[in-house]
Amino acid sequence: MKNPPEQFTGDVWFDVIASPQHEDQRMVVGLVRFAPGARTAWHSHAKGQTLHVTHGIARMQARGGDIIDVQPGQTVYTPPGEEHWHGATPDDFMEHLAMFENSDNPNATTTWGQHVTDEEYNTSPD
Repeated sequence: MKNPPEQFTGDVWFDVIASPQHEDQRMVVGLVRFAPGARTAWHSHAKGQTLHVTHGIARMQARGGDIIDVQPGQTVYTPPGEEHWHGATPDDFMEHLAMFENSDNPNATTTWGQHVTDEEYNTSPD
């Protein structure tokens, strides 16, 4: 499924790998593919999020933090409520597994903010 432009810049696809099968389950796992330069908008997760890069190099930033590049095979955890963004580098496709738990109200699991500007995105990682 292609992700909506209100929450992403560029072409991004999300394929559900696992989702809750019973009302007491919350875990969602998705394979997310980003075209070169594509990225999420600023967002946070009510119960945190774990990303595991499977292909390409991910570019990530927590609000107020440095931009980092995440290599294939590396895993990054974002704590509950931490505003952040992630996406592909300018020249390469990237894919990662996204793992998170739904909140009590699934519509409040992810809080979306404004788009990441080109200036924010193009700041060189440290």
